[in-house]
Amino acid sequence: MNKKFLKAAVSLALFILTIVLVKKVDVAAVGPANTEIGLSHLNAGFHNLIGTHMFLYQATNLLGFWAILCGCVFAVMGGVQLFQRKSLAKVDKKILALGGLYVVIGILYVLFEKVVINCRPILMEGETVPEASFPSSHTVLAVVIFGSVAMVAKDYLQEKRLTNLLQNICLVLMAVSVLGRLFSGVHWLTDILGGLFLSFALLQAFSGMLDKLEDKTE
Repeated sequence: MNKKFLKAAVSLALFILTIVLVKKVDVAAVGPANTEIGLSHLNAGFHNLIGTHMFLYQATNLLGFWAILCGCVFAVMGGVQLFQRKSLAKVDKKILALGGLYVVIGILYVLFEKVVINCRPILMEGETVPEASFPSSHTVLAVVIFGSVAMVAKDYLQEKRLTNLLQNICLVLMAVSVLGRLFSGVHWLTDILGGLFLSFALLQAFSGMLDKLEDKTE
């Protein structure tokens, strides 16, 4: 088995383990409206330590829009190729792989809106009931999109220096998005960890697929 697919499986197992822990271990009603969360001492202790900082929440929302914009750029590229080449089979395979990855993100977003693992540690402005918060969908969005763009950058940029710059920017945006969301206080610690485990699983699986595509073209 490709080592990247193995890493993806391990990370997915850690994600599932996190779900089990927040549903079964040290569960207590410490959230708004007496909502329950597992690993309550860890989660509540961390939340009480950092507090709530809505400016970080708004800043990470803006980065989320940038991530979506990056995804849209590749969607447009794929659409242009489809129009010019008159066949979906002739669209760059890596762009199709990106599209498949982003569809998976969308499906997971809808899934975890419907299957509520736990709710936010705070009641958001304008809301009357706590919102679902596991995993941090914003973390998944930012890490997977910026991470996948960094992976394919070398295939669509001619200048190596420009490629390195874009990759470094993507890494910085990933880190800022995760840390900003973590310290904003709108998620439990385990929401962020779950989002990271899921993101790493998706990125490793995507990277493994890219390797297979490159092997076929050699």
